[in-house]
This record gives sequence, structure tokens and C-alpha cells, in this order.
Amino acid sequence: MAAYSPRDFRALAFHQAARAFAEDADTPRDFLERCLETIAAQEPVVRAWVVLNQAGAREAADASTARWKAGRPLSPIDGMPIGIKDLLETRDMPTQMGCRAYRGNFPKRDNAAVSALREAGAIILGKTVTTELGGAHPGPTTNPFDQGRTPGGSSSGSAAAVAARMVPAAIGTQVGGSIIRPASYCGNFALKPTQGGINRGERQATSMSTSGVHAGSIEDMWQVAIEIAKRAGGDPGRPGLFGPSTPPEARRPAVIGVMETEGWAGLDAASKVAFEQVVDRLRAQGVTVLRRGDHPLLETFEASLTGVQAMTSAITGWENHWLFRNLVAQDPDGISARSKAVLTMASKMTPEDYRLRLLQREEIRARHAALAPVVDALIAPASPGPAPLWAGEVPGQPLVPRPTGDAVFNTPSSGIGAPAVTVPLTSVGGMPMGIQVMVQPHMDAQATAIARWMVETLDPVVA
Repeated sequence: MAAYSPRDFRALAFHQAARAFAEDADTPRDFLERCLETIAAQEPVVRAWVVLNQAGAREAADASTARWKAGRPLSPIDGMPIGIKDLLETRDMPTQMGCRAYRGNFPKRDNAAVSALREAGAIILGKTVTTELGGAHPGPTTNPFDQGRTPGGSSSGSAAAVAARMVPAAIGTQVGGSIIRPASYCGNFALKPTQGGINRGERQATSMSTSGVHAGSIEDMWQVAIEIAKRAGGDPGRPGLFGPSTPPEARRPAVIGVMETEGWAGLDAASKVAFEQVVDRLRAQGVTVLRRGDHPLLETFEASLTGVQAMTSAITGWENHWLFRNLVAQDPDGISARSKAVLTMASKMTPEDYRLRLLQREEIRARHAALAPVVDALIAPASPGPAPLWAGEVPGQPLVPRPTGDAVFNTPSSGIGAPAVTVPLTSVGGMPMGIQVMVQPHMDAQATAIARWMVETLDPVVA
């Protein structure tokens, strides 16, 4: 596998092909066949997919081809092949959630986002690998740039399928860092929207779960997200994703804040150098960059992030532990030892413990909101360096605590419910490492516009 460089890598971009569809120079069926050829070549190593519906995809591609030829596409993503993380229900493929207890689970109904994508003419090509129940227990997927490394989790297959140029976009979900971190490890663009910005459909059980988009281009990333939101809206009680019907134009920020988080002290030297070069490039473009010591509100916000990773884990563990407990009761071998450890931790909590964690979360949200007049956005590494090596568990040894990587730089946006975009601007040691752009809730279009300006203006960093 060739070393990754953000200067040279060219991801699959659907919006460019759609222009050719309109000019009758290409067709959705031909585009799909090229994707299937790539999958046939790459899948034996990458293992991004649980199941493919090739017959259904070809039928949908033929229908899309007819619409484009007639000049009546259903949307700008009509004919786009898309992967769906195997936590979300699909009427034509099983939903097995990377979990033995759900083997053969086939509810034969569509998640709200999947239904919206079909209405927009997108081609639901297959289900992508997820970690077990969207947690920390890994699936079989490998990193497309080094099969000895993780692609990240829990949206492992979605991130890898886009990075391997199998599809231009895929749907992922995030509770802690499951969209932003895999995108960083795989060199993708990704949007983790404002909490509830994209309707989760049946997946409403946890308060920080968010559906989002991996893509090879920022244009496709936004277009997929907004086409879903235009049809399915947001979660119950939420206003949904705000923004234009086409990708936001690039916007130069005036002031950027650096968000160090708990992860800064543990970030390796090469990754720090790469990140600081991005900061230098921002300053060279006339952007004011504030560090935590430059403004008291930024320092106060950083101080509130102490313990945020433990907080998000505790909240989600408490919210999930009835599901896990029922699965163990029904099938004692149905979930992994790693998930059982989460159950053990959550079972020791009380309702009062949960309330205290919620109060901590509200304090962080308030301190982040206070930054609104100070900075246009916060930036941070999207992961603690490039993807770590992963060769599986060692028999007789304790479980590896974070086999799909550490979410330390991602849990702030998850806890706050703020939108974040991964920008593939850097590489470290021949592997991707993304930069994260985080803004205030409901400002998803602003995050996308700033991320677009960064990728269009700043020279990529190769460290």
C-alpha cells in the first residue's frame, strides 16, 4: 500500500460525475460499475462491508440513469452509491450491528435517513462494518493505507469504504468519536452535525448519538447531509440541520481558537509538529489564532474539559446498560467481554451519578456557548495522531482498552452537541491525520464553509 499524502491523494467525488451525467458524458450505472470494480479489488483486504445489494443497486442505478437522461434527477445526489453503517435499519438488507446477539436480524424497514436518501435517488449499495453495537469492540475492517492499522471506530467500514474509493460517501454515527476520528485515520471529510441535526430514526436511545456523513469531498459531504435533512428533518423535538441546499461557499475565519483538550499532553511530537504547521499557515493567511492562555473564556472552557471523556463514557454507559443487560440475559455469549465490561461499569452507577454527569455536561456546554463572540471556530487534531497499529487481542492478556483509537479529541463536540468537520489536511509518517473544526450548535454550515476555505487555501502538511 502506498503512503498517504494529502497533497496527492484523490478521493472519489460524486459531484464531479453528476456534471458529466447532466452532459450525457457518463451515467449513474457506469459510475456504480466502477465502484463495484473497486470493491471487488479492495474488499478482500479492507473488509469494509457486511453485505452488498448489488442487484438492487444496479436496478436503482438504471432508474437514476433514465432520470438524468430525461433531465429530471430527483436531487444532486441522484445516482450516488452510498454505504450505510450497520447500526441503521435497511428494508432490503439485515441490520446485525456487529454483534453476535443480532445475527440474522432483519427488520425489513428503513431508518429515517436511509428512507430520505432513497427519496433523493441515492443508491443504497450495502451495509458497512460497525464495531459491536457502536462501541469499542472492533470488527474486521482494516485501514486502506496500512492493513496493520485500525480504520477507527465505530464507523469503521464507512470510513474505510470512502478512503478506499469504493463509494463517494457513507453514513456513520457518533457517540464519542465514531465519525470524526475514523475520518481522521482514513483521510476523509466528515460531518458530525449538531446533536439531532439528522433524524436518527429508530436510534433514539442515547442522548449523544448522532448520524453523520463520511465523504471523499466536502461538497459531497454537505450535499448528502442536507438532502437527508430536507426530507427527514432532525430528531424528535429538534429543529434539524440548518444551511443552504448547495455546499456552503468557502469562508475565511477572522479568529480561530485552538482546543487542546485532555489529549494534548499525550499527543506525539510528530503530530504536534503537523498541527502547529496548520496553525502557522492560518496565521500566514491573516487569521488570528488564540491559545488557551490568550483569553480567559478559552482557558475556562479548556478547564471544563478535564474529565469530559470519562463523563461521556459514563452517560452513554448508563443509557445503554438496560439494552446490554437484556442482551446478556437472552444470550450470555451474545456480546463481547469488552461490552460486558461497559455493562459492569454502568451497573455500578446510580441515578444520582447520572444526574451529576449531566450537570457536568451542562457546565461544559455553557462555557462553550460563552466563546461564541470570541472565536469563529475551534480547531484541534481530529485524532491523537495517525491510526494506531492493531493486530487483534493477545490470548491470555488483558483486553486492549481502545483498539479502534482514542476519542479524547472528539468527546468535547459529542458532549456539547456541537457540529464538527474533519478536514484531511495533514499526514504523519505516511498516514492520514485530520484537523477538526468545531463551531456552535446549529452552525454546521459555518463549520463546513471554514473547513472548505482551509482545504482550498492552506497548503497540506506532510510530516
